Amino acid sequence: MYDENKNTVSRMLLLAPFIFMAHVLEEAPGFVEWANAHIARDITAEDFWRINSFGLFITAAVVAVEWFARSGFSLMIALAWFSFLMLANAILHIVGSLVDEGYVPGVLTAACLYLPYYFWLITQIIKSGRIKNTTLAGAAVLGAIPMLVHGYLILFRGSRLF
Repeated sequence: MYDENKNTVSRMLLLAPFIFMAHVLEEAPGFVEWANAHIARDITAEDFWRINSFGLFITAAVVAVEWFARSGFSLMIALAWFSFLMLANAILHIVGSLVDEGYVPGVLTAACLYLPYYFWLITQIIKSGRIKNTTLAGAAVLGAIPMLVHGYLILFRGSRLF
């Protein structure tokens, strides 16, 4: 049976790797320097690219799993990942800009691409009815927690979770 809402969500997810790459390209010129000004354990440009390559791989894998499975479980996994990657990461960038009282590399794409895309995705997931709202909320919170803790550690403790 054809389900337009199910297909809409899957098609929307195809945009995620491109949005992620745009964010990484905004971050790339200055993120390592910014991060090393905040944390005791320095990161290198190689670390930055390795971490973001892994993030792109996970993003593509999550999109592929949802594209082919189109199940409530695959959608829950996608939501948890994008809560980590986009919602919590955007919060980290925006709070970082407030704390630093200036530009944090990646804040523009976080605010202008990540947040609108994430909330558009949430709206479409709710419309699809594929997962219960309580499951949606739980996946979003559980997905976001590691990045929120990581951001807190960077901005307020001078360390990092990963």
